[in-house]
Amino acid sequence: MLARHVTVRTRLVSWWAALPELTRDGWLYGMSSIFALALAATSSQAAQWHWGYLAAAPYGVLGVVAVLAGRRRWMRPTVVRLALLLLVIIGAVAVPLGLEARWRQLDHGVGFAQPEVGVIERSGGYLAKLQDPYRAYLHDGRLVNAVPGLPAYESFFPYFPLMGVFGLPSAETHQGLGLTDARIVMSLMTMAVTGLALGLMRATRAKKLRVAQILVALPTGALFLATGGDDMPILALLLLAVVGLQRRSRYLTGVSLGLAAAMKLTAWPVAVGALLVSRDGKGRSTWRSVASVVSVIVVATIAPFVVKAPWAFMTNVFAFPLGLTGVQSPAASPLPGHLLTTWWPPAGHLLAPLTLTILGYYSWRLLRRRWPLTLSQLLGWLSVAFVVAILAASATRVGYVIYPVNLAAWSWACRVPHVEDGGPLEGGGVLVDAVGPVHDAIG
Repeated sequence: MLARHVTVRTRLVSWWAALPELTRDGWLYGMSSIFALALAATSSQAAQWHWGYLAAAPYGVLGVVAVLAGRRRWMRPTVVRLALLLLVIIGAVAVPLGLEARWRQLDHGVGFAQPEVGVIERSGGYLAKLQDPYRAYLHDGRLVNAVPGLPAYESFFPYFPLMGVFGLPSAETHQGLGLTDARIVMSLMTMAVTGLALGLMRATRAKKLRVAQILVALPTGALFLATGGDDMPILALLLLAVVGLQRRSRYLTGVSLGLAAAMKLTAWPVAVGALLVSRDGKGRSTWRSVASVVSVIVVATIAPFVVKAPWAFMTNVFAFPLGLTGVQSPAASPLPGHLLTTWWPPAGHLLAPLTLTILGYYSWRLLRRRWPLTLSQLLGWLSVAFVVAILAASATRVGYVIYPVNLAAWSWACRVPHVEDGGPLEGGGVLVDAVGPVHDAIG
């Protein structure tokens, strides 16, 4: 059975590798169209099913165009791929985002956006008035300072303070034509930072295009940019940090990681991992410099709020996302960790430390057997670690899969042939090698 599985995989990889790049793009856009239609037919959230219906046609049409274009010989196929990529971004991101932002404004903020959009905009309003965005907290099992007329989970601000800057335009204008929607602000920053990162990345044009497709054009990015978007600036900044590591620029790495880590906790694993592979032009470790820059940015933006209301801060940023407040989060997807916690509530307090212990053990084994790590190996390991954490968390959403998917793509893009082709790791190394099939699929 195993031999048959390997044979099928080898044939699929060979078939995929033999296709022209434009044809591969066409397959990806075609599958994206099918996904968009499926989401439109099954999702109960207005923002998601509207995006599905709006994006299905652009994906489908441009998928067909890409397949047909793949049958011709082009002098500059990369230019054709780039043109199609820009059209996909317009059709699957810009148009749905603009329409949903406008519809949301006409509907007085009801529907047409994921809950986090309103949460970020309200936090921007508090910051504009120099107020603390961490207003909701628990006291004797009761939620204090709940936002009237909204579900209890929307009273929490499960981010670090810097995320609130995306809500400042909405706070300053109060009401406009939807152009101050936090998603538009986050999307503009995501596109700008991604463009800068790809311009500086040391990779082939083909690899850069694939990274761009996964980050902003395929449903792994377009869906989130158009409906919610809070993870997208984080991913863009992490990509810029990866480029900083690749170019051995300690300050580009430090500032990018610092800004990402000062917005959301999901950036912290990458920030810690980056210290292991941060080196200067002579191969010397620069982890102290990177750690100093990251620490200054994080401490400067977080400390005032921790000092002012430490319990409220801890409740919003840590207890609520971990499902320890008793308030059900919309992020609680039916994954193994959530199902186990639902069946046996005490598991919610055990899963996080147990998962960290397991990942810490395998990280130690990885470092023992492949030190010094390459950037590609680190990103591959982080991709696997994110998958494990997502599956084990008591309250997480399926959408967080965009983190391991993008990390795997960056691992592939940064891979140096003939340098990282060593044999499989002993023991726990099998986890890292599990990203190999993903590399094959991306390429």
